[in-house]
Formats: sequence, structure tokens, C-alpha cells
Amino acid sequence: QVQLVESGGGLVQAGGSLRLSCAASGRTVSSYVMGWFRQAPGKEREFAAVISRSGGRIYYADSVKGRFTISRDNAKNTVYLQMNSLKPEDTAVYYCAGSSTLYPATSLPSYDYWGRGTQVTVSS
Repeated sequence: QVQLVESGGGLVQAGGSLRLSCAASGRTVSSYVMGWFRQAPGKEREFAAVISRSGGRIYYADSVKGRFTISRDNAKNTVYLQMNSLKPEDTAVYYCAGSSTLYPATSLPSYDYWGRGTQVTVSS
């Protein structure tokens, strides 16, 4: 079992950048496909980005493609989400999640472990 803790959220102006981190403990993060999801007020949690165990396969939601970059440092047991050109519609709680699936997954039920989330607020 792995415990996940997100950090790096905050308040930023539109067009700005933030880097989220997801630190894992209890088990090495290299054992899992890792994803980032987000949930805006009044909306369902949605997929943002996913990275395979080796980092060789990466997928993004269309809404963040070209602006967000997911990466992982297995030696540091940490996954990152670099967010650039932020928009007010990116405002949400961002969650890190780990999956035992063989291949990168974009659906919530595929993920076994979740962090508590970090708030990102983008002002216009």
C-alpha cells in the first residue's frame, strides 16, 4: 500500500504557472501507474494526466494538453505536474492517484490509491 501527499497548490493569476508534487510513502511509486485528476466546484472529478511506470507513456486530457506536463522521479518517489498558461477554468482541487493496472489508465475506477488533494485557484 502507498500513501500519497500532494503539495504545491495555491493562488495564481491567469497565464501563470504552478508545479504540483505528489510524494509517496509506504511503497515505491515505481510500482504504480500515476495519474493526476482534478475536481472543480460542483463538478465531477476528471482525468488530467497519466504517466506509466517507466515514464515512457504519457497521456493528457485535451483540456490540458500543451500546457501541463506530468513527470516522475522514481528515485525521489515523487510525481510532478507542471502547469503553465493557467486559466481560470483550471481552478480545482488536484489529486494524485496510483494505479496497479499494467497500462496508463484515464478512468477513476482504475486507481487504487488517492491523495487528499491540493487546491489550485486561478484568478482572471
